[in-house]
Amino acid sequence: MEYTKRLDEWRQNVKEEDLQRELEALAADGTAAADAFFKELEFGTGGLRGILGAGTNRLNIYTVGRITRGLGAYIKSMGGASACVCYDSRIKSDVFAKTAAAILAQGGIKVYLTRELAPTPFLSFITRHYGAAAGVMITASHNPARYNGYKVYGSDGCQVTDGAARIISDFIAEEGYFGAEPTTFDILLSENKIEYVPDSVESLYLDAVHGQCVTNDASGLSAVYTPLNGTGWRLVPEILKRVGVQTVFSVPEQALPDGNFLTCPSPNPEKKEALALGLRYAAERGADILLATDPDADRVGIAVRHNGGYVLLSGNETGVLLCDYILKNAGIQRPVVIKTIVTTDLGRKVAEERGAEVIDVLTGFKYIGEKIGKLERCGQADRFAFGFEESYGYLKGAYVRDKDAVVACMLICEMAAHHKKQGKTLKEEVDGLYARFGLYEHRLLGFEFGGAKGNARMRRLLSALRGDLPERFARIQIAKTVDYLTQEEFDLPKSDVLQFDLANGNKAVIRPSGTEPQLKVYLTACQTAEKNAAFFAAAERTLQRMFR
Repeated sequence: MEYTKRLDEWRQNVKEEDLQRELEALAADGTAAADAFFKELEFGTGGLRGILGAGTNRLNIYTVGRITRGLGAYIKSMGGASACVCYDSRIKSDVFAKTAAAILAQGGIKVYLTRELAPTPFLSFITRHYGAAAGVMITASHNPARYNGYKVYGSDGCQVTDGAARIISDFIAEEGYFGAEPTTFDILLSENKIEYVPDSVESLYLDAVHGQCVTNDASGLSAVYTPLNGTGWRLVPEILKRVGVQTVFSVPEQALPDGNFLTCPSPNPEKKEALALGLRYAAERGADILLATDPDADRVGIAVRHNGGYVLLSGNETGVLLCDYILKNAGIQRPVVIKTIVTTDLGRKVAEERGAEVIDVLTGFKYIGEKIGKLERCGQADRFAFGFEESYGYLKGAYVRDKDAVVACMLICEMAAHHKKQGKTLKEEVDGLYARFGLYEHRLLGFEFGGAKGNARMRRLLSALRGDLPERFARIQIAKTVDYLTQEEFDLPKSDVLQFDLANGNKAVIRPSGTEPQLKVYLTACQTAEKNAAFFAAAERTLQRMFR
Protein backbone atom coordinates (compact mmCIF):
# COMPACT_ATOMS: atom_id res chain seq x y z
CA MET A 1 0.00 0.00 0.00
CA GLU A 2 1.12 3.56 -0.70
CA TYR A 3 0.97 4.60 2.94
CA THR A 4 3.48 1.89 3.94
CA LYS A 5 6.03 3.37 1.52
CA ARG A 6 5.51 6.79 3.06
CA LEU A 7 5.83 5.35 6.55
CA ASP A 8 9.12 3.64 5.64
CA GLU A 9 10.48 6.88 4.17
CA TRP A 10 9.63 8.78 7.34
CA ARG A 11 11.18 6.11 9.59
CA GLN A 12 14.40 6.45 7.62
CA ASN A 13 14.54 10.26 7.68
CA VAL A 14 12.91 11.55 10.86
CA LYS A 15 15.39 12.45 13.59
CA GLU A 16 13.28 13.77 16.46
CA GLU A 17 12.89 11.20 19.21
CA ASP A 18 9.21 11.87 19.90
CA LEU A 19 8.31 11.48 16.23
CA GLN A 20 10.52 8.37 15.93
CA ARG A 21 8.65 6.72 18.81
CA GLU A 22 5.33 7.58 17.21
CA LEU A 23 6.44 6.17 13.85
CA GLU A 24 7.46 2.90 15.51
CA ALA A 25 4.02 2.67 17.09
CA LEU A 26 2.39 3.38 13.72
CA ALA A 27 4.42 0.58 12.13
CA ALA A 28 2.64 -1.83 14.49
CA ASP A 29 -0.84 -0.40 13.88
CA GLY A 30 -1.95 -0.50 10.25
CA THR A 31 -5.19 1.40 10.83
CA ALA A 32 -3.45 4.28 12.62
CA ALA A 33 -0.66 4.32 10.03
CA ALA A 34 -3.15 4.52 7.18
CA ASP A 35 -4.89 7.50 8.81
CA ALA A 36 -1.56 9.28 9.40
CA PHE A 37 -0.31 8.73 5.85
CA PHE A 38 -3.30 8.17 3.53
CA LYS A 39 -3.14 11.76 2.29
CA GLU A 40 -1.26 15.02 2.63
CA LEU A 41 -2.69 17.91 4.59
CA GLU A 42 -4.70 20.02 2.18
CA PHE A 43 -3.91 23.71 1.89
CA GLY A 44 -6.95 25.89 1.22
CA THR A 45 -8.16 29.46 1.70
CA GLY A 46 -8.15 28.98 5.46
CA GLY A 47 -4.64 27.52 5.34
CA LEU A 48 -4.78 24.15 7.03
CA ARG A 49 -5.32 22.47 10.36
CA GLY A 50 -4.29 19.03 11.49
CA ILE A 51 -3.75 16.75 14.44
CA LEU A 52 -0.28 16.99 15.93
CA GLY A 53 1.92 13.99 15.26
CA ALA A 54 3.97 12.05 12.74
CA GLY A 55 2.77 11.58 9.18
CA THR A 56 1.81 13.41 6.03
CA ASN A 57 -1.72 13.86 7.37
CA ARG A 58 -0.46 15.36 10.63
CA LEU A 59 1.11 18.63 11.67
CA ASN A 60 4.80 18.40 12.56
CA ILE A 61 8.02 20.23 11.69
CA TYR A 62 8.28 18.30 8.41
CA THR A 63 4.80 19.14 7.14
CA VAL A 64 5.29 22.73 8.35
CA GLY A 65 8.64 22.81 6.55
CA ARG A 66 7.14 21.54 3.29
CA ILE A 67 4.30 24.07 3.41
CA THR A 68 6.71 26.89 4.17
CA ARG A 69 9.07 26.01 1.31
CA GLY A 70 6.07 26.12 -1.02
CA LEU A 71 4.96 29.44 0.42
CA GLY A 72 8.49 30.81 0.07
CA ALA A 73 8.58 29.81 -3.60
CA TYR A 74 5.24 31.56 -4.10
CA ILE A 75 6.48 34.74 -2.40
CA LYS A 76 9.59 34.79 -4.58
CA SER A 77 7.52 34.19 -7.73
CA MET A 78 5.48 37.27 -6.87
CA GLY A 79 8.60 39.38 -6.32
CA GLY A 80 8.05 39.52 -2.56
CA ALA A 81 10.95 40.17 -0.20
CA SER A 82 9.56 39.84 3.33
CA ALA A 83 7.09 37.95 5.49
CA CYS A 84 5.69 38.13 9.03
CA VAL A 85 5.28 35.16 11.36
CA CYS A 86 3.20 34.94 14.52
CA TYR A 87 1.94 32.11 16.74
CA ASP A 88 -0.55 31.28 19.48
CA SER A 89 -0.34 29.29 22.73
CA ARG A 90 -0.83 25.83 21.25
CA ILE A 91 1.51 22.89 21.67
CA LYS A 92 4.58 23.40 19.43
CA SER A 93 3.26 26.69 18.02
CA ASP A 94 6.54 28.40 18.93
CA VAL A 95 8.55 25.55 17.37
CA PHE A 96 6.56 25.68 14.15
CA ALA A 97 6.85 29.48 14.02
CA LYS A 98 10.64 29.35 14.32
CA THR A 99 10.76 26.52 11.76
CA ALA A 100 8.75 28.61 9.28
CA ALA A 101 10.80 31.74 9.99
CA ALA A 102 14.11 29.92 9.45
CA ILE A 103 13.02 28.32 6.17
CA LEU A 104 11.72 31.59 4.75
CA ALA A 105 14.84 33.48 5.86
CA GLN A 106 17.15 30.84 4.41
CA GLY A 107 15.27 31.26 1.13
CA GLY A 108 16.17 34.94 1.00
CA ILE A 109 12.97 36.34 2.50
CA LYS A 110 13.31 38.79 5.40
CA VAL A 111 11.19 37.62 8.32
CA TYR A 112 9.57 39.68 11.06
CA LEU A 113 8.71 37.33 13.93
CA THR A 114 6.81 38.13 17.12
CA ARG A 115 9.01 37.69 20.18
CA GLU A 116 6.20 35.88 21.98
CA LEU A 117 2.75 34.58 21.17
CA ALA A 118 0.25 37.14 19.86
CA PRO A 119 -3.31 37.29 18.50
CA THR A 120 -4.16 36.50 14.90
CA PRO A 121 -5.35 40.10 14.24
CA PHE A 122 -1.90 41.30 15.32
CA LEU A 123 -0.41 39.16 12.53
CA SER A 124 -2.74 40.95 10.09
CA PHE A 125 -1.63 44.29 11.54
CA ILE A 126 2.12 43.68 11.32
CA THR A 127 1.85 42.26 7.79
CA ARG A 128 0.34 45.57 6.73
CA HIS A 129 2.70 47.60 8.94
CA TYR A 130 5.84 46.12 7.40
CA GLY A 131 4.45 45.97 3.87
CA ALA A 132 5.26 42.27 3.88
CA ALA A 133 4.39 40.02 0.97
CA ALA A 134 2.75 37.46 3.25
CA GLY A 135 1.98 36.59 6.84
CA VAL A 136 1.99 33.22 8.60
CA MET A 137 -0.08 32.53 11.71
CA ILE A 138 0.50 29.26 13.57
CA THR A 139 -2.87 28.51 15.16
CA ALA A 140 -5.78 26.09 15.15
CA SER A 141 -8.12 28.75 16.49
CA HIS A 142 -10.60 27.14 18.90
CA ASN A 143 -9.97 23.46 18.06
CA PRO A 144 -9.09 20.97 20.85
CA ALA A 145 -5.53 20.75 22.16
CA ARG A 146 -4.39 17.94 19.86
CA TYR A 147 -4.74 20.26 16.82
CA ASN A 148 -2.57 22.98 15.40
CA GLY A 149 -2.67 24.87 12.13
CA TYR A 150 -1.04 27.17 9.60
CA LYS A 151 -2.83 30.24 8.21
CA VAL A 152 -1.45 32.37 5.38
CA TYR A 153 -2.19 36.05 4.83
CA GLY A 154 -1.59 38.25 1.82
CA SER A 155 0.15 41.62 1.70
CA ASP A 156 -3.19 43.32 2.45
CA GLY A 157 -3.36 41.57 5.83
CA CYS A 158 -6.27 39.42 4.68
CA GLN A 159 -6.27 35.63 4.51
CA VAL A 160 -5.23 34.60 1.02
CA THR A 161 -7.85 34.50 -1.70
CA ASP A 162 -9.09 31.32 -3.37
CA GLY A 163 -6.88 31.90 -6.41
CA ALA A 164 -3.74 32.56 -4.36
CA ALA A 165 -4.42 29.50 -2.22
CA ARG A 166 -4.57 27.30 -5.31
CA ILE A 167 -1.26 28.68 -6.58
CA ILE A 168 0.40 28.22 -3.18
CA SER A 169 -0.95 24.68 -3.05
CA ASP A 170 0.66 23.97 -6.43
CA PHE A 171 4.01 25.27 -5.14
CA ILE A 172 3.67 23.10 -2.02
CA ALA A 173 3.03 20.04 -4.19
CA GLU A 174 6.47 20.52 -5.75
CA GLU A 175 8.19 20.26 -2.38
CA GLY A 176 9.33 17.20 -0.43
CA TYR A 177 9.43 16.59 3.30
CA PHE A 178 13.13 15.88 3.69
CA GLY A 179 16.35 17.41 2.40
CA ALA A 180 19.50 19.19 3.44
CA GLU A 181 19.82 20.53 6.99
CA PRO A 182 18.59 24.14 7.12
CA THR A 183 20.59 26.97 8.66
CA THR A 184 19.67 27.26 12.32
CA PHE A 185 17.25 29.85 13.57
CA ASP A 186 19.80 31.43 15.90
CA ILE A 187 22.32 31.97 13.08
CA LEU A 188 19.69 33.56 10.84
CA LEU A 189 18.59 35.78 13.74
CA SER A 190 22.17 36.88 14.37
CA GLU A 191 22.55 37.71 10.67
CA ASN A 192 19.43 39.93 10.88
CA LYS A 193 17.63 37.77 8.32
CA ILE A 194 15.05 37.26 11.04
CA GLU A 195 14.04 40.26 13.14
CA TYR A 196 11.84 40.32 16.22
CA VAL A 197 8.86 42.69 16.13
CA PRO A 198 9.55 45.41 18.74
CA ASP A 199 7.18 46.43 21.53
CA SER A 200 6.65 49.77 19.78
CA VAL A 201 4.67 48.02 17.02
CA GLU A 202 2.42 46.40 19.60
CA SER A 203 1.79 49.88 21.00
CA LEU A 204 0.81 51.07 17.52
CA TYR A 205 -1.66 48.18 17.27
CA LEU A 206 -3.23 49.02 20.64
CA ASP A 207 -3.48 52.66 19.60
CA ALA A 208 -5.26 51.60 16.40
CA VAL A 209 -7.68 49.42 18.38
CA HIS A 210 -8.35 52.21 20.89
CA GLY A 211 -8.97 54.54 17.97
CA GLN A 212 -12.10 52.52 17.14
CA CYS A 213 -13.86 53.32 20.41
CA VAL A 214 -17.27 54.93 20.11
CA THR A 215 -17.66 56.72 23.46
CA ASN A 216 -14.29 55.88 25.10
CA ASP A 217 -16.31 55.36 28.26
CA ALA A 218 -16.88 51.97 29.86
CA SER A 219 -16.84 53.40 33.36
CA GLY A 220 -19.06 51.77 35.96
CA LEU A 221 -18.74 48.35 34.34
CA SER A 222 -17.17 45.33 36.04
CA ALA A 223 -15.90 42.47 33.87
CA VAL A 224 -14.51 38.98 34.27
CA TYR A 225 -12.24 37.95 31.43
CA THR A 226 -10.81 34.63 30.33
CA PRO A 227 -8.34 34.28 27.45
CA LEU A 228 -8.91 30.49 27.64
CA ASN A 229 -5.14 30.09 28.10
CA GLY A 230 -4.54 31.93 24.84
CA THR A 231 -3.05 35.06 23.31
CA GLY A 232 -5.48 37.65 24.63
CA TRP A 233 -4.03 37.42 28.13
CA ARG A 234 -2.20 40.79 28.06
CA LEU A 235 -3.82 42.88 25.34
CA VAL A 236 -7.49 42.52 26.24
CA PRO A 237 -7.11 43.68 29.89
CA GLU A 238 -4.91 46.54 28.66
CA ILE A 239 -7.48 47.81 26.14
CA LEU A 240 -10.33 47.49 28.66
CA LYS A 241 -8.41 49.65 31.11
CA ARG A 242 -7.93 52.28 28.40
CA VAL A 243 -11.70 52.73 28.03
CA GLY A 244 -12.25 52.83 31.77
CA VAL A 245 -13.70 49.44 32.69
CA GLN A 246 -13.99 49.69 36.47
CA THR A 247 -12.58 46.25 37.27
CA VAL A 248 -11.18 43.51 35.02
CA PHE A 249 -10.72 40.18 36.77
CA SER A 250 -8.88 37.49 34.79
CA VAL A 251 -9.84 33.87 35.51
CA PRO A 252 -6.64 32.63 37.21
CA GLU A 253 -6.75 29.04 35.94
CA GLN A 254 -7.07 30.30 32.34
CA ALA A 255 -5.12 33.55 32.57
CA LEU A 256 -1.75 32.33 31.30
CA PRO A 257 -0.92 30.70 27.93
CA ASP A 258 -1.14 26.90 28.03
CA GLY A 259 -1.71 24.75 24.95
CA ASN A 260 -3.00 21.84 27.03
CA PHE A 261 -6.22 23.76 27.85
CA LEU A 262 -6.66 21.68 31.00
CA THR A 263 -9.78 23.48 32.25
CA CYS A 264 -11.55 23.70 28.86
CA PRO A 265 -10.67 20.77 26.55
CA SER A 266 -12.39 22.59 23.69
CA PRO A 267 -11.33 26.25 24.09
CA ASN A 268 -14.20 27.54 22.03
CA PRO A 269 -16.01 30.63 23.35
CA GLU A 270 -19.06 29.58 21.35
CA LYS A 271 -19.52 26.66 23.79
CA LYS A 272 -21.06 27.08 27.23
CA GLU A 273 -18.72 24.49 28.76
CA ALA A 274 -15.70 26.63 27.83
CA LEU A 275 -17.21 29.51 29.80
CA ALA A 276 -18.12 27.45 32.88
CA LEU A 277 -15.18 28.54 35.03
CA GLY A 278 -15.56 32.16 34.00
CA LEU A 279 -19.25 32.07 34.85
CA ARG A 280 -18.43 30.81 38.32
CA TYR A 281 -16.07 33.71 38.96
CA ALA A 282 -18.51 36.20 37.43
CA ALA A 283 -21.26 35.02 39.79
CA GLU A 284 -18.92 35.15 42.81
CA ARG A 285 -17.89 38.70 42.00
CA GLY A 286 -21.24 39.95 40.75
CA ALA A 287 -19.64 41.10 37.49
CA ASP A 288 -21.73 42.81 34.84
CA ILE A 289 -20.21 40.79 32.01
CA LEU A 290 -18.04 37.78 31.21
CA LEU A 291 -15.77 37.94 28.15
CA ALA A 292 -14.03 34.87 26.72
CA THR A 293 -11.63 34.94 23.77
CA ASP A 294 -10.38 31.90 21.88
CA PRO A 295 -6.67 30.91 21.89
CA ASP A 296 -5.71 33.17 18.97
CA ALA A 297 -7.95 36.00 20.19
CA ASP A 298 -9.94 36.62 17.05
CA ARG A 299 -13.32 35.51 18.47
CA VAL A 300 -15.13 36.49 21.65
CA GLY A 301 -18.09 34.99 23.48
CA ILE A 302 -19.96 36.79 26.25
CA ALA A 303 -22.38 36.22 29.11
CA VAL A 304 -24.26 39.15 30.65
CA ARG A 305 -25.77 39.61 34.07
CA HIS A 306 -29.56 39.66 33.89
CA ASN A 307 -32.23 39.16 36.54
CA GLY A 308 -29.73 37.87 39.08
CA GLY A 309 -28.15 35.28 36.76
CA TYR A 310 -26.08 35.16 33.59
CA VAL A 311 -27.30 34.78 30.03
CA LEU A 312 -25.03 33.71 27.17
CA LEU A 313 -25.52 35.72 24.00
CA SER A 314 -24.96 34.07 20.63
CA GLY A 315 -22.56 35.36 18.02
CA ASN A 316 -25.50 36.62 16.00
CA GLU A 317 -27.00 38.43 18.99
CA THR A 318 -23.75 40.11 20.00
CA GLY A 319 -23.08 41.09 16.39
CA VAL A 320 -26.49 42.64 15.91
CA LEU A 321 -26.21 44.55 19.20
CA LEU A 322 -22.80 45.93 18.22
CA CYS A 323 -24.08 46.83 14.77
CA ASP A 324 -26.99 48.78 16.25
CA TYR A 325 -24.79 50.48 18.88
CA ILE A 326 -22.12 51.57 16.39
CA LEU A 327 -24.56 52.83 13.77
CA LYS A 328 -26.55 54.76 16.37
CA ASN A 329 -23.62 56.38 18.16
CA ALA A 330 -20.49 56.49 15.96
CA GLY A 331 -21.66 59.18 13.51
CA ILE A 332 -20.39 57.36 10.41
CA GLN A 333 -21.50 58.93 7.11
CA ARG A 334 -23.03 56.58 4.49
CA PRO A 335 -22.10 53.55 6.63
CA VAL A 336 -21.42 50.10 5.21
CA VAL A 337 -22.02 46.90 7.18
CA ILE A 338 -20.57 43.63 5.89
CA LYS A 339 -21.75 40.21 7.03
CA THR A 340 -21.55 36.62 5.80
CA ILE A 341 -24.41 34.79 4.10
CA VAL A 342 -24.87 32.50 7.12
CA THR A 343 -25.05 35.42 9.57
CA THR A 344 -28.48 36.46 10.81
CA ASP A 345 -30.72 38.49 8.52
CA LEU A 346 -31.72 40.42 11.64
CA GLY A 347 -28.43 42.24 11.14
CA ARG A 348 -29.64 43.43 7.74
CA LYS A 349 -32.93 44.69 9.17
CA VAL A 350 -31.22 46.59 12.00
CA ALA A 351 -28.54 48.07 9.72
CA GLU A 352 -30.94 49.17 7.02
CA GLU A 353 -33.20 50.84 9.59
CA ARG A 354 -30.14 52.86 10.64
CA GLY A 355 -29.50 53.85 7.02
CA ALA A 356 -26.56 51.55 6.35
CA GLU A 357 -25.71 49.72 3.15
CA VAL A 358 -25.44 45.99 3.83
CA ILE A 359 -23.12 43.69 1.88
CA ASP A 360 -23.37 39.89 2.12
CA VAL A 361 -20.24 37.80 1.49
CA LEU A 362 -19.33 34.13 1.56
CA THR A 363 -18.53 32.41 4.85
CA GLY A 364 -15.08 33.38 6.09
CA PHE A 365 -13.86 36.71 7.40
CA LYS A 366 -11.37 37.02 4.55
CA TYR A 367 -14.30 37.92 2.31
CA ILE A 368 -15.22 40.75 4.69
CA GLY A 369 -11.56 41.81 4.57
CA GLU A 370 -11.65 41.85 0.77
CA LYS A 371 -14.66 44.18 0.76
CA ILE A 372 -12.92 46.52 3.23
CA GLY A 373 -9.96 46.57 0.86
CA LYS A 374 -12.20 47.53 -2.05
CA LEU A 375 -13.66 50.41 -0.04
CA GLU A 376 -10.14 51.53 0.84
CA ARG A 377 -9.01 51.49 -2.79
CA CYS A 378 -11.98 53.70 -3.65
CA GLY A 379 -11.06 56.14 -0.90
CA GLN A 380 -14.09 55.10 1.15
CA ALA A 381 -12.54 53.14 4.03
CA ASP A 382 -14.16 55.54 6.50
CA ARG A 383 -17.57 54.25 5.37
CA PHE A 384 -16.84 50.81 6.82
CA ALA A 385 -18.87 50.71 10.03
CA PHE A 386 -18.82 47.08 11.09
CA GLY A 387 -18.18 43.54 9.89
CA PHE A 388 -19.39 40.41 11.62
CA GLU A 389 -20.10 36.71 11.31
CA GLU A 390 -22.28 34.37 13.33
CA SER A 391 -19.23 32.46 14.60
CA TYR A 392 -18.36 35.21 17.11
CA GLY A 393 -16.09 37.27 14.87
CA TYR A 394 -16.33 41.10 14.77
CA LEU A 395 -14.39 44.07 13.42
CA LYS A 396 -14.70 47.83 13.44
CA GLY A 397 -12.03 49.76 11.58
CA ALA A 398 -9.76 49.16 8.59
CA TYR A 399 -6.49 48.81 10.53
CA VAL A 400 -6.61 45.00 10.07
CA ARG A 401 -8.35 42.67 7.64
CA ASP A 402 -9.53 39.96 10.02
CA LYS A 403 -11.86 39.61 12.96
CA ASP A 404 -10.36 41.01 16.14
CA ALA A 405 -11.45 40.00 19.64
CA VAL A 406 -9.37 42.79 21.18
CA VAL A 407 -11.40 45.56 19.54
CA ALA A 408 -14.58 43.52 20.00
CA CYS A 409 -14.03 43.21 23.77
CA MET A 410 -13.48 46.97 23.98
CA LEU A 411 -16.65 47.76 22.03
CA ILE A 412 -18.75 45.22 23.91
CA CYS A 413 -17.75 46.76 27.24
CA GLU A 414 -18.42 50.28 25.96
CA MET A 415 -21.83 49.14 24.74
CA ALA A 416 -22.69 47.31 27.97
CA ALA A 417 -21.68 50.34 30.05
CA HIS A 418 -23.70 52.64 27.78
CA HIS A 419 -26.87 50.59 28.25
CA LYS A 420 -26.19 50.05 31.96
CA LYS A 421 -26.22 53.83 32.44
CA GLN A 422 -29.69 53.78 30.85
CA GLY A 423 -30.82 51.03 33.24
CA LYS A 424 -30.79 48.24 30.66
CA THR A 425 -28.92 44.98 30.23
CA LEU A 426 -27.72 43.65 26.88
CA LYS A 427 -30.29 40.86 27.19
CA GLU A 428 -33.04 43.45 27.42
CA GLU A 429 -31.60 45.23 24.40
CA VAL A 430 -31.57 42.11 22.24
CA ASP A 431 -35.11 41.23 23.34
CA GLY A 432 -36.14 44.71 22.25
CA LEU A 433 -34.71 44.05 18.78
CA TYR A 434 -36.64 40.78 18.59
CA ALA A 435 -39.83 42.59 19.56
CA ARG A 436 -39.28 45.11 16.75
CA PHE A 437 -38.06 42.86 13.95
CA GLY A 438 -39.10 39.30 14.78
CA LEU A 439 -37.68 36.36 16.73
CA TYR A 440 -34.69 35.30 14.66
CA GLU A 441 -33.26 32.04 16.00
CA HIS A 442 -30.46 29.93 14.57
CA ARG A 443 -29.03 26.44 14.82
CA LEU A 444 -25.74 25.09 13.49
CA LEU A 445 -25.62 21.34 12.85
CA GLY A 446 -22.49 19.39 11.91
CA PHE A 447 -22.33 15.99 10.21
CA GLU A 448 -19.00 14.21 10.51
CA PHE A 449 -17.32 12.56 7.50
CA GLY A 450 -13.90 11.57 8.79
CA GLY A 451 -11.11 9.82 6.87
CA ALA A 452 -10.72 9.10 3.18
CA LYS A 453 -13.96 7.15 2.87
CA GLY A 454 -15.91 9.78 4.78
CA ASN A 455 -14.62 12.60 2.60
CA ALA A 456 -15.54 10.73 -0.59
CA ARG A 457 -19.00 9.96 0.78
CA MET A 458 -19.59 13.62 1.68
CA ARG A 459 -18.74 14.65 -1.88
CA ARG A 460 -21.11 12.03 -3.30
CA LEU A 461 -23.95 13.21 -1.09
CA LEU A 462 -23.49 16.83 -2.12
CA SER A 463 -23.33 15.86 -5.78
CA ALA A 464 -26.51 13.80 -5.45
CA LEU A 465 -28.28 16.66 -3.69
CA ARG A 466 -27.39 19.04 -6.50
CA GLY A 467 -28.54 16.50 -9.06
CA ASP A 468 -31.97 16.16 -7.46
CA LEU A 469 -32.81 19.39 -5.67
CA PRO A 470 -35.74 19.07 -3.25
CA GLU A 471 -38.95 21.08 -3.56
CA ARG A 472 -39.55 21.06 0.18
CA PHE A 473 -37.32 21.19 3.24
CA ALA A 474 -38.54 20.20 6.71
CA ARG A 475 -42.04 19.95 5.19
CA ILE A 476 -41.94 23.61 4.05
CA GLN A 477 -42.01 24.69 0.43
CA ILE A 478 -38.66 25.96 -0.88
CA ALA A 479 -39.25 29.38 -2.45
CA LYS A 480 -35.74 29.74 -3.85
CA THR A 481 -32.58 27.65 -4.14
CA VAL A 482 -29.20 29.35 -4.50
CA ASP A 483 -26.25 27.22 -5.58
CA TYR A 484 -23.15 29.32 -5.00
CA LEU A 485 -21.19 27.11 -7.38
CA THR A 486 -23.29 28.23 -10.34
CA GLN A 487 -25.28 31.35 -9.34
CA GLU A 488 -24.73 34.62 -11.19
CA GLU A 489 -27.16 36.80 -9.22
CA PHE A 490 -24.62 37.95 -6.62
CA ASP A 491 -21.11 39.29 -7.07
CA LEU A 492 -19.48 36.47 -5.13
CA PRO A 493 -16.79 33.88 -5.90
CA LYS A 494 -17.85 30.33 -6.75
CA SER A 495 -18.27 28.28 -3.60
CA ASP A 496 -19.52 24.84 -2.61
CA VAL A 497 -22.60 26.15 -0.81
CA LEU A 498 -26.32 25.40 -1.20
CA GLN A 499 -28.96 27.73 0.22
CA PHE A 500 -32.67 26.97 0.56
CA ASP A 501 -34.89 30.02 1.16
CA LEU A 502 -38.20 28.72 2.46
CA ALA A 503 -41.63 30.14 1.78
CA ASN A 504 -42.16 31.22 5.40
CA GLY A 505 -38.89 33.16 5.65
CA ASN A 506 -36.89 30.37 7.25
CA LYS A 507 -33.59 29.31 5.69
CA ALA A 508 -31.09 26.46 5.46
CA VAL A 509 -27.51 26.80 4.21
CA ILE A 510 -25.36 23.71 3.60
CA ARG A 511 -21.59 23.77 3.07
CA PRO A 512 -18.56 21.57 3.75
CA SER A 513 -16.30 22.92 6.50
CA GLY A 514 -13.08 24.48 5.29
CA THR A 515 -11.09 23.18 8.26
CA GLU A 516 -12.84 20.06 9.59
CA PRO A 517 -14.12 16.81 8.02
CA GLN A 518 -17.79 17.69 8.26
CA LEU A 519 -20.79 19.21 6.56
CA LYS A 520 -22.15 22.28 8.28
CA VAL A 521 -25.81 23.25 8.08
CA TYR A 522 -26.92 26.71 9.21
CA LEU A 523 -30.64 26.93 10.05
CA THR A 524 -32.60 30.17 10.47
CA ALA A 525 -36.14 30.43 11.84
CA CYS A 526 -38.03 33.69 12.25
CA GLN A 527 -41.51 32.73 13.45
CA THR A 528 -42.77 32.34 17.03
CA ALA A 529 -40.74 30.44 19.63
CA GLU A 530 -42.99 27.40 19.26
CA LYS A 531 -42.90 27.40 15.45
CA ASN A 532 -39.13 27.93 15.46
CA ALA A 533 -38.62 24.95 17.75
CA ALA A 534 -40.85 22.78 15.55
CA PHE A 535 -38.90 23.83 12.45
CA PHE A 536 -35.52 23.02 14.00
CA ALA A 537 -36.75 19.57 15.05
CA ALA A 538 -38.20 18.84 11.60
CA ALA A 539 -35.07 20.18 9.88
CA GLU A 540 -32.81 17.91 11.94
CA ARG A 541 -34.91 14.88 11.01
CA THR A 542 -34.76 15.89 7.34
CA LEU A 543 -31.00 16.31 7.45
CA GLN A 544 -30.48 13.00 9.24
CA ARG A 545 -32.28 11.32 6.35
CA MET A 546 -30.27 13.28 3.77
CA PHE A 547 -26.84 12.61 5.29
CA ARG A 548 -27.20 9.32 7.14
